[in-house]
Amino acid sequence: MADIARLAGVSVATVSRALSGSTLVNAETRERVQQLAQSLNYSINLGAQNLRLQKNQTIAVVVPYDAQSRQHISDPFFLSIIGSIADALTDHGYDMLLSRVDSERLDAASQLFDSGKVIGVIIIGQWRHHDQLNQLAARKVPLVVWGGELPQQLYCSVGGDNRDGGEQATAHLLRAGRKRIAFLGDAALPEVWLRREGYRRAHAAVGQTPDPQLEVAVPFEPEAARQVIDRLCGSAAVFDGVVACSDLLAIHTVQSLRAQGRSVPADVGVVGYDDMPLAAFCEPTLTTVHQPVVAAGAELVAALLLLLKGERAPARTLPVHIVVRASAP
Repeated sequence: MADIARLAGVSVATVSRALSGSTLVNAETRERVQQLAQSLNYSINLGAQNLRLQKNQTIAVVVPYDAQSRQHISDPFFLSIIGSIADALTDHGYDMLLSRVDSERLDAASQLFDSGKVIGVIIIGQWRHHDQLNQLAARKVPLVVWGGELPQQLYCSVGGDNRDGGEQATAHLLRAGRKRIAFLGDAALPEVWLRREGYRRAHAAVGQTPDPQLEVAVPFEPEAARQVIDRLCGSAAVFDGVVACSDLLAIHTVQSLRAQGRSVPADVGVVGYDDMPLAAFCEPTLTTVHQPVVAAGAELVAALLLLLKGERAPARTLPVHIVVRASAP
């Protein structure tokens, strides 16, 4: 802007007004400034301008993607929680900018804030880089993350009680007489790790130790569930129950078991996680752990608004409960 002012022989303030279309600048000067700006490939950073004028009302909602599994944004859980956040932001008069970043570079989400495009960031999931999220919080990026509360956490997280959810799912199968229960989920992810802790705690409560062979690392990708079930059924592993860390994984597990000649729930009881609307309509209907997705959106936004006011936003853990249906009665 200073270069344009020098070339046009006017002040920087005049350039600013001219590029904003202000009638305080005569038409001839406005046109000269705009032509110079065009020749220099200059454009106004609207995000920075809005931030300076305190007009920006945009919040980034970031859905990381895993480069290997390529989990789609069309995943029912993502769609549900994005919709919940969008409703809560609208209720408070804010706009939403939906974005994706590589899950290995969660810190890239800060670019939206640093550029002035948004005034705060909500990230769906911690993935594998709790350290990067801590670094963003240390830089004072207004940040709230959907996920589980972890030790030495500097950022605000909001999430369902994953440990309790994993325990409820496993305890339900154990009470139904299931003896050998498989756990499907990538425990390198904090939320899944907490669910596996609950799975192990439920076994310990009845004096059992789960078979490590049945704790299988599976990404949130439907085809992966099919491959794992085919491998388990083709091995010497014996199992009569499955705790899957998403409803999609659970549904594909049911289909894979049937393809292998196993009946659900007669031979294998299957419990999912999230309680997405499709869980009540698949065949058989899916027993699953209900996550409070509607409340989650409101809590995520409320926590971020506290940060934007300069206040402290503590981590929030929301209660979950099991919904019993036909896949594991």
